Parts: sequence; structure tokens; C-alpha cells
Amino acid sequence: MRRNGAQRTAVAVAALGTLLTALSGCGDAGHGGAGESGAGAKASPARARTAVPGVGDRLHRLIPDDSRQVVAVYGDGKDSPDSTVVLYTKRGSTWERTRSWPAHNGKRGWTADHHEGDRRSPVGVFTLTDAGGVLADPGARLPYTRDPSFAAPRWWARSHWHDFDYVIAIDYNRVKGRPPNDPTRPEGDAKGGGIWLHMDHGSGTSACVSLSKAAMEYLLRTLDPDRHPVVVMGDRADLKA
Repeated sequence: MRRNGAQRTAVAVAALGTLLTALSGCGDAGHGGAGESGAGAKASPARARTAVPGVGDRLHRLIPDDSRQVVAVYGDGKDSPDSTVVLYTKRGSTWERTRSWPAHNGKRGWTADHHEGDRRSPVGVFTLTDAGGVLADPGARLPYTRDPSFAAPRWWARSHWHDFDYVIAIDYNRVKGRPPNDPTRPEGDAKGGGIWLHMDHGSGTSACVSLSKAAMEYLLRTLDPDRHPVVVMGDRADLKA
């Protein structure tokens, strides 16, 4: 069930005072993140199952038992900003490849110990529960908050102005059930926050994962809270470990 629109709008408005801090990492300033512990997803015991391709048991065991959708982000290399995003859907015990897209991650690549401003995306497994952006809801299944305050500052390069037209929050160091731009960071500012899936500007981000508008629209219309979607992200070597 969707959250009451007035309630979500009130939360977004309350966050305006610190919004620029929350947004800065997806553009030219520092952006927060998570460690590989998968703080956004509850770990499951190891068990016999068909694995998500390219994901070793270390991370696979962090995918919750009830997850039926996985957004896998395969980084080209530890220090590379280039990656591929693949959506998998679980049918029975098998993870089926649904769609894939080229993408970008942190400008400096990946890290298992992300901190504010390191320009690396976090390796880990994280739930996906909330979405929003500047543009009208395209038919998202996740709770969606539309607010002009998502807009990137106009002193950023023009190529970044539409980064946050659509965003999906990656659940690290944030409170689930609140708009993506809510600034609350339960683990403290040093651990960063506000890491999102968002629209691509053609190069690496400060910690987020960016995709084309068409890809974001597809994910927003497809990721279903009842299927408990998660993102599994990292460079290919770390994912396989």
C-alpha cells in the first residue's frame, strides 16, 4: 500500500534544510554509502539454491529468503567507473535474467569500507524500498515521492541537471519508508548516505549507480515491494568472492 501522499510530502519538506548535503554526492561533491556487510538487507543462512550469476556465496547469503528481484551491478574493475546493471527475477529456485543496461558507478570505483567523499561505490547487498524524483510518478510500484527539491543545483555542470529526475534509494544509512532525500543517517555522517540508483550523465558518480532514463523508468515500473527487491553491487572480483 502506498504511503499517504501528504505524510510523505511533509517529510520531504522537513528535509529541505539539509537537502543540498544529501544530494551533493551524486554530483560533484561527496556522497555517502555502505560497507559490504549489507546493512540494508537481513542476512540469510547459507542454503542450497541457484545463485545469481557472478555472485559468490559471501554476498549471496545476504540476499533475503523472500527476495524475488535482484538488481545486480557488475563493476568493470575495482577502480573503474563503468558497470553493467542486470535485473534478475526469481522463478521457483532459478534467477532469470530479465533486462540489462550499461551503467556508471563511483568515479574511483568500489570499496568495501565506504566513507563520505571517497568517490567509490559500496560493495554489498542492500534493500530497495523507496523512490522519487523531480518528474511525475511514471507508474512506480515502490512508494514514490515527487518533489522539485530533488533537482540538482544549477551551479553543477549542465550534464548533471537531470540526474535526479528519477531516483531509487539504496537502503544504507537511511530510514526505510521515508523519501530518498530524507537526510537522516542513523550510522552518522562519516559513513555517508543518500546513495541512489539515478539517471546517468555519461560518466562516473560520487558513489551512486546511474542508468539511462529508459532503464530507470523500467525499474520503477517493475520493482515490486511484494517481491522484496535488493541491489547486489560491486566490482566483478568482489562479487565473485
